Order: sequence, then C-alpha cells, then structure tokens
Amino acid sequence: MNTNLAYQEEPREELLHGEIYMMSSPSVNHYQTTLNLTLAFQSRLKQKNCRAFGDGVDVYLTEDDRVIPDTMIICNKDIIRTDGIHGTPDLVVEVLSPSTAKNDRGYKKDLYEKSGVKEYWIADAKLRSIEAYLLTDGKYRLGGVYQLPSDDMTEREREACTDIIPVSLYNDFRIPLEEIFYNLL
Repeated sequence: MNTNLAYQEEPREELLHGEIYMMSSPSVNHYQTTLNLTLAFQSRLKQKNCRAFGDGVDVYLTEDDRVIPDTMIICNKDIIRTDGIHGTPDLVVEVLSPSTAKNDRGYKKDLYEKSGVKEYWIADAKLRSIEAYLLTDGKYRLGGVYQLPSDDMTEREREACTDIIPVSLYNDFRIPLEEIFYNLL
C-alpha cells in the first residue's frame, strides 16, 4: 500500500497528427485564466443544454488527434463519455503559453476548424485579450479581438478596447473580460 500523500498523476500529453506532445504544468496566470473561464461558462450554462469542461479532459477528434483544451463547451451530450469527449466540442478555448502558442495558433486552430468546432478562442493572459474565431462555411473568420484596457495604452487604444465577449452559442451569453482575467498576477 502506498502511504505517500504526494500524488503523481500520469503525465499529460496530446496526440497531434500522430505525434505525442508532452504538456507542462501551467503557469499561475494560465491556470487562473482557465479556471475563471470554466467557472464563467458553468455559471451561464446552468439553465442551458450545454456543459462546460475545464483543463484535463481528453478530446478525441480523429484517430491521429487527441487534444486537451484549456476549457470547452459541449452541447451534444452523446459525445461525452467517462474517458473523455469523443467528437467535436461547440466552443474551445486555448490559453497561450510560450510552449504551446505555435500549435494553438497553427495546427490546433486548423484541426478545430476542420473538425467543425463552431467557436475557437485564443486567450492571452499576459495581454488580457481574447481572439474569437467563428466557423463560417467551414472556415474560421475572426469574430473579434477583445481586450482589457491597460496603463501602457494610449487613450485612443483604451477607447477602442471591447471588454465584453459574446459567446455565439446563445444570444444572451456574454462575459466581461474582467471576470476572465480576474486575480492574475
């Protein structure tokens, strides 16, 4: 019997185009952004037909692609199984980190597009911003860039910031960025 109180889970890994990619532990700001997003999604989906899932749930998209999004929304309950999601999420969010940014903006974005993910967000905790891509006729188009104003911006840049992000799944689904980027260092 193992009496060690320290618990080591299996290493986290994604399968991208048939290649294994090891995932490192997230930074505090990455973790906090992911948690805030998942909680915001959950609180707004209580009376809806969709569920929010946070980091750690495998998504099986193809035989060669198994990803672990930072957070996602699933409306088709038939694809939810005990070992993960077997099919296409409705919304996926990836929070950028130095080790994953290239894949998040490249291969994974293309994979989500080809798989039919209706909405894909790329969140940047450092810039306190989100790029929202919407699937239209099988291709992603940039639906908007949402950002909290910062002290290093000009007055004009601050005025141009849009700090409430809509979620396309429901007309009444909007989240203030202050809620998403709350409690960051």
